Amino acid sequence: MAERAVVGIVMGSASDWPTMEPAAALLQEWSIGVEVTVASAHRAPKRVLAYAREAAGRGLQVIIAAAGHAAHLAGVLAAETTLPVIGVPLPSSDLKGVDSLLSTVQMPAGVPVASMAIGAAGAKNAAIFAAQILALSDLRIREILNGHKLILEQKVMQQAEQIPPEYRPKE
Repeated sequence: MAERAVVGIVMGSASDWPTMEPAAALLQEWSIGVEVTVASAHRAPKRVLAYAREAAGRGLQVIIAAAGHAAHLAGVLAAETTLPVIGVPLPSSDLKGVDSLLSTVQMPAGVPVASMAIGAAGAKNAAIFAAQILALSDLRIREILNGHKLILEQKVMQQAEQIPPEYRPKE
């Protein structure tokens, strides 16, 4: 049985799915319930407004918004809910996502959006950041994140061992 969704991922277009799928997969791997939908701030604003207004009532606790070009999606969602919104700028325009980054990060005072890096790294970090928010009140998720940090550290240690001994720091 799937976990009840507590994180919503909203994309401006279905073409954003290949970038955002790893975020959804990571949340599922950690048994954090996630739902995914497409809603464009420009092409379907009523859908975006309804999603934002109904999200908390459906049990969502965090929204991840992924959009390219003008990237108004995260801001529109944030304007219509008190849930934390995490923006993932996508490299879908001729500007390689710089326009999306600026649109996401430059929110006016009073309508905060947490902004991640452009593209796939930002998507994965958005999932991790959503888990960190949830971990404030969920010990199970906090333990998963501690394990994640240990895995990252172990990977670095393995990589350090690949450097020839004569180049490693002397202890």
